Amino acid sequence: MDYQILSILETSEVDRILAELGRQPFLDGRPTALGGARGVKKNLQLDRAATTATGIDQLVLSALRRNQTFQAFAFPKRVMPPMFNRYEPGMEYGAHVDGSIMPTATEPMRTDLAITLFLSPPDSYEGGELILQLPSGDEEVKLASGEAVVYSAKYIHRVGPVRSGVRLAAVTWVQSAVRDERIRAILYDLHLALRTLGEHEEAALLVSKSYHNLLRLASEL
Repeated sequence: MDYQILSILETSEVDRILAELGRQPFLDGRPTALGGARGVKKNLQLDRAATTATGIDQLVLSALRRNQTFQAFAFPKRVMPPMFNRYEPGMEYGAHVDGSIMPTATEPMRTDLAITLFLSPPDSYEGGELILQLPSGDEEVKLASGEAVVYSAKYIHRVGPVRSGVRLAAVTWVQSAVRDERIRAILYDLHLALRTLGEHEEAALLVSKSYHNLLRLASEL
């Protein structure tokens, strides 16, 4: 499965994050881009040196931890603190691929999955779609406030130009405990199967056995 769309934040949580971001300074986002991405990045990012908005970081991370579908899809081992981005009219992020290894406060981490969490109401701005270059063709994603798209970090992607309004979003990356995305896809299918087999005890037990034995074989903890 190339990507998953999830409802991550409650309305009250989105409101809290937007209110906090409205009080905080933003800077040119280009310095944080890696390699060739710097030349195609045109947005603003929350100024970490001047902000005290660490509470909204934990709000996003806590929401990801409690989301069972995200846990079953990503098998997160490590999740980076979110990066809050702002796109004003004329801003965009051209085609790029995320760095495979990213620095953190402790040690570098591998980026298996990327997450874009949409914060601004979709009718409050024009343009600004996240466009994923998938094997099946380009996929445009523009979601409701509090919804996120989780996708393989290997794909080229871009953010289309914002024509009006302001697009606020959070992005982060995941190092999965199951490195092989083919095995993650099988495990996710088994997870879904288990949810439908609750009344069939023998079948559910066999699927559960396969799920846990495969996870035992493939996980890196």
